[in-house]
Amino acid sequence: MTTLRQFKCEDLFKFNKVNLDPLTEMYGLSFYLSYLAHWPEYFQVAESPSGQVMGYIMGKAEGHVQNEQWHGHVTCLTIDPEYRRLGLARNLMKGLEDISEDKNCFFVDLFVRVSNEVAVNMYKQLGYVIYRTVLEYYSGDPDEDAYDMRKALTRDVDNKSVIPLKHPVRPEDVD
Repeated sequence: MTTLRQFKCEDLFKFNKVNLDPLTEMYGLSFYLSYLAHWPEYFQVAESPSGQVMGYIMGKAEGHVQNEQWHGHVTCLTIDPEYRRLGLARNLMKGLEDISEDKNCFFVDLFVRVSNEVAVNMYKQLGYVIYRTVLEYYSGDPDEDAYDMRKALTRDVDNKSVIPLKHPVRPEDVD
């Protein structure tokens, strides 16, 4: 039975295998610890019965609480290739969405490589739409664009947050 639980500091020693996926963005130790300190509720792990990290999601709430830009953000979602197609990503996303609902966010957003068709299709199945394309988003690969995908939450009764932009933007234009 898989356990979904809050990420703990000691998980940093157990999640390297998950991060070996070439589509997973890797960060420095201080980055992970910063998220764990500031948004612990948004940092969740899927753990096997033997204690192996099967995948994790890392996110945050950002924007201004008082306006329509207040939202949950998925910084990273990755599943060990050995455990894919079991619904773990869907369950981790649902947890992040629920946390964002509890924080009264208007929407949840994430960035995904345009070339990662499997992930793009999964997010579409979860109700996300392509809000805009961000040109040359990935610093390690300047030819790789990203989709900014969004899903409206119940606070956005008119779904204004997911009305797609007509033109692509540059990374410096992303707020």
